[in-house]
Amino acid sequence: MNYTKQMQEIVSDYRTAGQSWPATAKEIAAWAITQRRWAMPRTAVINRCAQDIAEAMGELYFTDSRGRRVRALHPATVSRQGVLCTEWDDLRTAPRRHMALSFQQHRRKIVGECRELNTARMSWNDLHPGEQQIQISFDFTTDLAELGGENDAAA
Repeated sequence: MNYTKQMQEIVSDYRTAGQSWPATAKEIAAWAITQRRWAMPRTAVINRCAQDIAEAMGELYFTDSRGRRVRALHPATVSRQGVLCTEWDDLRTAPRRHMALSFQQHRRKIVGECRELNTARMSWNDLHPGEQQIQISFDFTTDLAELGGENDAAA
């Protein structure tokens, strides 16, 4: 029985047990956990905790010697014995190799998001030929300057 069928069986058993109906998914989940019908596998618990930790690490900032608010911890996807994983390191102490890889991967992610935005823009323009076409600049030099990075925008 696949996972979806197991979840559907829990809903059926919830109703058969005479629980309040209609019900929310949270109410059914609370019942299923209390009845020991569902438990998150250890690997799922670890993965969820890791996601929460990664999110928190990405929100850790410090103020550098020039007064800039700088993200402290940076991820880089690397291969460990043939398995891809994400290592985090502190900008203040990380080796150049880690930071160069992290910056490159972050930039690639931004380019991918820009591509997705541009594809959606072009599709909207195609679907609405009678309306003024939406144009977007992907040159962020001015934006970076306005945000205070004018001296570093071209770097």
